Amino acid sequence: MKRISIIKIILPICVCLMLPGCTQSASLPAIEPKTASNAAEYFAVFMEGKKIGHAIQTRVVSGEKVSTSQRLSITLSRTGIPVTVKTNETTIETVDGKPLGFRTEQTLGTMAMKTTGTIDEQAELNLTQSSMGTDQNETQQWPNGAVMAEGLRLLELEKGLKEGQEYEAEVFSPSIMQAITAKIHIGPKSNVDLLGRVVALTEVRTTMYLPMAGPMTATEYVDDNLKVQKSITPLMGMNIEMIACTKEFALSENDVFDVVEKMFIASPVTINNIGSAESIKYYLTYSGNGKLRIPATDNQQVDIINDKSAIVTVRPVTAPEGVRFPYTGSDETISQALEPSRFVESDNEKIVKLAKKAVGDTKDVAEAAKRIEAFVGNYVENRSLSVGYASAAEVAESRQGDCSEFSVLTAAMCRAIGIPAQVVVGVAYVRNFGDMRDQFGGHAWVQAYIGGKWIGLDSSFKGGGRGGYDAGHIALAVGNGNPEDFFNLASTMGQFKIEKIVVNRK
Repeated sequence: MKRISIIKIILPICVCLMLPGCTQSASLPAIEPKTASNAAEYFAVFMEGKKIGHAIQTRVVSGEKVSTSQRLSITLSRTGIPVTVKTNETTIETVDGKPLGFRTEQTLGTMAMKTTGTIDEQAELNLTQSSMGTDQNETQQWPNGAVMAEGLRLLELEKGLKEGQEYEAEVFSPSIMQAITAKIHIGPKSNVDLLGRVVALTEVRTTMYLPMAGPMTATEYVDDNLKVQKSITPLMGMNIEMIACTKEFALSENDVFDVVEKMFIASPVTINNIGSAESIKYYLTYSGNGKLRIPATDNQQVDIINDKSAIVTVRPVTAPEGVRFPYTGSDETISQALEPSRFVESDNEKIVKLAKKAVGDTKDVAEAAKRIEAFVGNYVENRSLSVGYASAAEVAESRQGDCSEFSVLTAAMCRAIGIPAQVVVGVAYVRNFGDMRDQFGGHAWVQAYIGGKWIGLDSSFKGGGRGGYDAGHIALAVGNGNPEDFFNLASTMGQFKIEKIVVNRK
């Protein structure tokens, strides 16, 4: 069964959720079948019944190697601005499913990021990541027992389609460079509508346990040859469908589907003078599958009432004065927040220069963080919805972007001078957005480790005149600013409500 994984479906859509927006990306090269026996398989992608893109799959057997390629292109509209995000991935394995390597290309903004991985005889994964003409090399241990496309296909052939059959596998995703546990359940056979063509297919439910988002289940319908003909994945309270079709239909023009309403959660009240709030208590209810997942941070206390409700109290921490940088502790999590990453290239020469310029002669870490927050707020000067999801290095060059670009640059500049920093994604209160009033929209900001606490920084709001981080932020995930850090945002948006808000003034 050549499956387009849940991750490949939701990763591009995650990028489209941030406030305020992005634009059409550059094109990826087309995947061409290399042999007549390797005819490409085409799929149309639908969201709420509207065609938003296409996917192409190919599988090439050459000697003792199997190359499986998957290309995905999705276009959404956000307040009239088209957003196209594309991924292209090839996994290389032996004919008996042993992983050998992979290649990926993600175009999430004006920049294409390429990653090449090879697995050696010592089960070490050697990675080369390329962006903006710079290569980063890294070595990590290959996850024990993890398979990729061919290995999973062989496992599915072995297990068959007997109703009630259940099994699991560790599936390595090159998109996020880690293994995901997949639990597979074989359901009944039934007649399924494939764009007007009714075919008897077997139901296969695959549940993947995604980082920072918990379980997510896709329902797939496969033919007797174990080829997927249709898949349904829930996201943001909607269903994303992928249906096998002709090449002509897959590559035909997409419908216009505006996701702006799905990016917002209504506030039950107007919050005046939000910067003066010492803390805000949010009463949340959840309508999705599984449990409501909200992370606790130094700025955010989470009291779980039950699986479907929680009280989140946001109380911004004030940074202590008199603490010097760089950080010299040995805590592993904090130390990792000093390292360069795919989208937070803190070792980039220009970012290092900008950080030193922003900080000036201060040695106080709280003052340095404030200066970086203000500097980035003014440095990113183009907020005209003209950039997609970019890395810190790209933002340093272009000086364009929205909240995600502000955040990766802020985090990179903090790390460049020795201040541990993480990118936070969640929702933030906005009084007005277009025709909407009193909403919480998808947002990104930063938390920096200062004097034993993680302190919130929001360069986007600082530069926009709001004053920076405040109690109007609800965090849903914390990470390195990589797109997969948005999984919890994407899986939670549209499935929880803010029932009540209590503001405590200073």
